[in-house]
Amino acid sequence: MRPLVFAHLADAHVGAWPRNPALRSRLRASVLRAIEVASERQAEFLLISGDLFHTPSPEPSEAAPVTAALRRFVEAGHRIYVIYGSHDYVAHRTSWLDVLAEAGVFVRVAPEAVRADGSSWTLPWTVDEPTGVLVAGISGRSHGLDRDYFRSMDSSAFCAASGFKVFQFHAAVEEYLPAHLRDKIHGIRIEDLPPGCGYYAGGHIHFTYEGAGPGGGLLVNPGAVFGTSRTDIENGEAGRTHRGLAIVTVREGRATVELVETMERGTIRTVDIDVSGRTPEAIAELVVARVREEGAPAGTLVLPRLHGVLASGKVSPLDLEPARETLEREGVTVQVDVRDVEGSGPDPTAPVTENAVEAEEVDRLLGPTGQRPPWLEGAEGERLVHELLGALGIPKAEGESNLDYSSARRSDARRLLRVPPNPEA
Repeated sequence: MRPLVFAHLADAHVGAWPRNPALRSRLRASVLRAIEVASERQAEFLLISGDLFHTPSPEPSEAAPVTAALRRFVEAGHRIYVIYGSHDYVAHRTSWLDVLAEAGVFVRVAPEAVRADGSSWTLPWTVDEPTGVLVAGISGRSHGLDRDYFRSMDSSAFCAASGFKVFQFHAAVEEYLPAHLRDKIHGIRIEDLPPGCGYYAGGHIHFTYEGAGPGGGLLVNPGAVFGTSRTDIENGEAGRTHRGLAIVTVREGRATVELVETMERGTIRTVDIDVSGRTPEAIAELVVARVREEGAPAGTLVLPRLHGVLASGKVSPLDLEPARETLEREGVTVQVDVRDVEGSGPDPTAPVTENAVEAEEVDRLLGPTGQRPPWLEGAEGERLVHELLGALGIPKAEGESNLDYSSARRSDARRLLRVPPNPEA
């Protein structure tokens, strides 16, 4: 009897790196290769456990080739089961995932109705008809707002149903977080997952881990297909995490996994360059010299990160285009990061980041330390205000009435503040 084979990927983030076309192109190529691998391995179906796209509405030039590849996969007789991630879901608006689901490219697994109500709810599931596999899941939300969904879930009917079960989720599992993330991320516990599944298809954390779910089923987070940060790239190049997808084989009800890389190591390199004590004019020559020292072959993408305090002048007039052009003629593409370079004096032209503005506004709204209500003190108070700002700042969708929009915003605020619903609202 032929074993059951299916594929699992998460955190593709198609459309990421908007200011870095070389990285964006390689990310897209890695995702397209992952879909090809799923087809080549004759996977019955493909699980996408959140963040297929980097934003709910990616640029058409980014979404189109991935959409075409997914459609070819389906037209070849395979199926695709998807949950939303914290990046590709947006409340009260249509996302690209919604469009693809309505077009029949894939099946949305998670029940969206759960998002509007934190009370007890019953976990539904989908049956993959050709194989009889039962697929259920919970989509991800930013700021960990999905955690309450796990704890209010009634999965007893799903667990009691017969057949091999798959549960998709887009959340950190605290017991399996790598050491460097344990103090930074608050996620769900193993006990929050429905017991008795044969495979738990995770996502959200851009770092690969494997373990056992409740009841012993295989739990896998394949890591990001490519990555959205320099840290992701460095971890992938060093082999600390996997980049690609998981191929799962089920024999006699037991799942095993093979992690398949879709990004060749060595084609991207990172290099740190200390520019302390140098003038802006001398830095371009230093960048060329340091990249050449790396001995990168033609076709390599090199990501120099500059750091240090300049001998004089400001960062804003730093011109590295001559260095880039010189190395481009030698077949090496360079994308330079100057965010850690400091001028010798204040730079009035330096941009004010959105995160800095938001942090300042949150601190202002919270009021002086020591004079805040107990429930607004500390990190939890800051988190709550961030979530309120995000929820209340959602723009009105096209065609949405003022009444529906106001009602939705009030509902979000009550949920975050844990205020009972207003029966007169």
